[in-house]
Amino acid sequence: MATTTIQIPRETRDHLAELARERGLTIGQLVEALAEQEPTAEQRAQRLAAAREHVRQVIGLDISDAEFDQAPDILANIYKIAAKKARSAAA
Repeated sequence: MATTTIQIPRETRDHLAELARERGLTIGQLVEALAEQEPTAEQRAQRLAAAREHVRQVIGLDISDAEFDQAPDILANIYKIAAKKARSAAA
C-alpha cells in the first residue's frame, strides 16, 4: 500500500500520537480507522438508498423517496406499521 505525508500542526500530531498510543496503534492506523468511521456524502446517500429499499421490501409498502423525505418521523411510523402487520399475522 502506498503512503503519503500530510502536514498538520505539531499539537495535532502530538494529540494523534497519544490517541494512537492509548489504542496500541500507529498514527497512520489511527487516522485510517477514523477515516473509515466517517462516510462520504456519496456513501451516506448509498446507505440511505439501500435502507429505504430494505424498508420497502421488509414492510411490503411502496413508499416513495418523496414520502420518506416529507415524513420527519418515518421510522416511528414504520415501526407502527410493522407492529400492526405483526399483530395481524399472529391473529
